Amino acid sequence: MSNASHTALDLPDEIARRRTFAIISHPDAGKTTLTEKFLLYGGAIQMAGQVRAKGEARRTRSDFMQMEKDRGISVSASAMSFDFGRYRFNLVDTPGHSDFSEDTYRTLTAVDAAIMVIDGAKGVESQTQKLFEVCRMRDLPILTFCNKMDRESRDTFEIIDEIQENLAIDVTPASWPIGVGRDFLGCYDILNDRLELMDRADRNKVSESVKINGLDDPKLAEHVPADLLEQLKEELEMVRELLPEFDREAFLEGSMTPIWFGSAINSFGVKELMDGMGDYGPVPQVQTAQPRPISPDEKKVMGFVFKVQANMDPKHRDRVAFVRLASGHFKRGMKLTHVRSKKPMAISNPVLFLASDRELAEEAWAGDIIGIPNHGQLRIGDTLTEGEDIRVTGIPSFAPELLQSVRAGDPMKSKHLEKALMQFAEEGAAKVFKPAIGSGFIVGVVGALQFEVLASRIELEYGLPVSFSPSQFTSARWVTGPKAKVDAFVSVNQQHISHDHNGDIVYMTRLQWDIDRIERDYPDLTLASTRELMV
Repeated sequence: MSNASHTALDLPDEIARRRTFAIISHPDAGKTTLTEKFLLYGGAIQMAGQVRAKGEARRTRSDFMQMEKDRGISVSASAMSFDFGRYRFNLVDTPGHSDFSEDTYRTLTAVDAAIMVIDGAKGVESQTQKLFEVCRMRDLPILTFCNKMDRESRDTFEIIDEIQENLAIDVTPASWPIGVGRDFLGCYDILNDRLELMDRADRNKVSESVKINGLDDPKLAEHVPADLLEQLKEELEMVRELLPEFDREAFLEGSMTPIWFGSAINSFGVKELMDGMGDYGPVPQVQTAQPRPISPDEKKVMGFVFKVQANMDPKHRDRVAFVRLASGHFKRGMKLTHVRSKKPMAISNPVLFLASDRELAEEAWAGDIIGIPNHGQLRIGDTLTEGEDIRVTGIPSFAPELLQSVRAGDPMKSKHLEKALMQFAEEGAAKVFKPAIGSGFIVGVVGALQFEVLASRIELEYGLPVSFSPSQFTSARWVTGPKAKVDAFVSVNQQHISHDHNGDIVYMTRLQWDIDRIERDYPDLTLASTRELMV
């Protein structure tokens, strides 16, 4: 079902005003800075902190892990809720670093739209392309923000061409830059016929808007030098001839992206982008589930876990499940059924997030993201309902690309290590495999930086130094098939068999030849490199 068809739902006002979206980009395109400015405009913080700013006072609010603060990168998705005008924004900031892409893929199952941030000098980069493909698979509407226009950047038409060619999507300019680099003055707001001027003196100040009546308004000449005004008129004439006009239906179906130009660090173009999300972005959408889809206008509360974050508060050994509400009006203290275990859970202390700050959530509506503190009952992919046996589908889990053995610095603390590893496996930060033969654990990740993050978190959160060493195995595959065939396969291939943290059977391989041999000798079995987390 396409997104456009869902907008016809007659939703209660509280649900209709929700906009739940993720920000995606290649590392360093300015995504976390843009997130900060969203919070600033939403009145959620008084002063935006830049990722590379000096001093504790200027730390970004959406990066709460020590390693994120030290390195100036985001390595875990964080959720933030705040009001902007008449809208309620639920913003999910995702890790830009490709080593943490699995967290981002899962996050994209919990949002209704995405903002794609592109660096004006670099255009479409590899990680942007990968993340865009995931959005495309889910038909997510995408708004594009071309950042860093106050630095030397590429020709505007060239950037638009590159997006259209690389991502096979129609691009329509919502605004148009006036000058680039040092000469960048601001933008012409095409959707509203306004001139937006940038204030370089105060980075946290809202840009100045000048109301004008089209391009022939003499007021334009008061603010824009003659040569730049001439160039603007020429370029906008070309835009009208060469590029499509904004079509909300095409945008909601995922086949067109409006693009805004600006400078997040100078707070320029951000408010217009936020207005665009509010005015044109999708309302909460229908969620795919078994045995039936879940519509946001249903009275009963349903939600699903798309992320688990442990030890957000190092003072308390807590674990918080991030839950996207798919339907209904949730109230604190409600009893919901945990579908996997069929047990009721009283949700007595749900939280709303403002990055690492939280406040008790007295209520929440479909489209909102709430945190449920728990002691390991909730896993990624779990569904919570008011009694119905229904499971949200489509949350992916990927086979790791790198495998290493892990050992505790102190052999007497192997039980502590097991507890830490199981926690990170349930959080989705790594895959943990227990070999059928021998002792110890094998940890699997998507990118090498994850090993560093794990080692630093195990030491910080558990006081346990660990070391990673190369494993004899290079990949892992989940084994499925008729039980008798799987049992026979396991008994013959013990040295290759491990179990993951859910107890599922995993075949560990050294070479592609291992996989080819199993596929040839055991035609009834499937070796899967991805699987859906529907638990």
